Amino acid sequence: MNDPLIQKKILHAGTANASEFPADTKVRFHFVAQLITRNPDGEIVLGKVIDDSRNYTQPIEILIGKKFKLEVWETMVQAMAVNEVAEFFVDKTLCLTYPLVAKTLRDAYSKDKPKTHEHTSPHCCGAMALVNGPKLGYDDLNQLMEKPSDYLFRIELLGVDLPQSYQKETWQMDENERIKALPRLRLEGNELYQNKKNAEASKIYAQAIGIIEQLQLKEKPGEQEWQALADMKIPFLLNYSQCQLLMGNYYEVIEQCSQVLIQQPNNVKAIFRRGMAHLNAWNPTEAKNDFEKAALIDPSLAKTVQQQLSKLEEMIKEKNKSDKAWLSQAFGSKT
Repeated sequence: MNDPLIQKKILHAGTANASEFPADTKVRFHFVAQLITRNPDGEIVLGKVIDDSRNYTQPIEILIGKKFKLEVWETMVQAMAVNEVAEFFVDKTLCLTYPLVAKTLRDAYSKDKPKTHEHTSPHCCGAMALVNGPKLGYDDLNQLMEKPSDYLFRIELLGVDLPQSYQKETWQMDENERIKALPRLRLEGNELYQNKKNAEASKIYAQAIGIIEQLQLKEKPGEQEWQALADMKIPFLLNYSQCQLLMGNYYEVIEQCSQVLIQQPNNVKAIFRRGMAHLNAWNPTEAKNDFEKAALIDPSLAKTVQQQLSKLEEMIKEKNKSDKAWLSQAFGSKT
């Protein structure tokens, strides 16, 4: 390597060289982080191993070019071949953010999180934070924030996935990629729904709704671009509501169908599904209103609506009968 602050030593040669690492390349690896010092003669002295990703629930994944907090890791893995194991002796000036990265990784993936011996209060005034430094919840990381160290990183490069070879998560996508992902998400959700996997389908539809709402934040409400996104969101809201209805989440159905009806007041699917949710949530007046409106807009629903209204009438009769029996028992005439 050309950087004088990084020294590399190959422990095990790799099996496949990655010729290039374009932006958004996904890199998977295991690492060991070990502190190092130098004796008076300038020789390296190995210290304590403070982190080992094999004790985590999964390997580390980073995306090249996404401004990872510890940039030196990007530099190191790009100098490796797949399945290579190498040691990197790294100067402390390139590792000042390591304690912050280590805290994030430990909190997210550590199987056995070590307990801090310090009392860390969430209510810490700004002046005290400046005096004492950030408290990370781990004694060793707190010490490294106060007194940075040189590190030995032992890296095993497990895999390299080029951007075109894997499906990006939403946060990785640019605006055009997010829009292009919507038809795919709709097909995936529909297939899951057809296979009666309502919870899984619901998550896919919710992901699509989230993408559209993120895009809407960049537009002014009511303008053409914003309205086009609002119209694009309606099929996902309807499909999501149908899944939620089948799952018994009636008030979620009411909320989402009401969102559709703000944009399209006569959307009969939204009206009828909201009516079904009101029926099952025991909102009889609202259910009756929605059913009657649905039949008025779409006369072909008249028979289905009448069945639901008859069911509602029976439910009201049963409830009145039950209420009367309860009142009679609770407040029956005294002898």
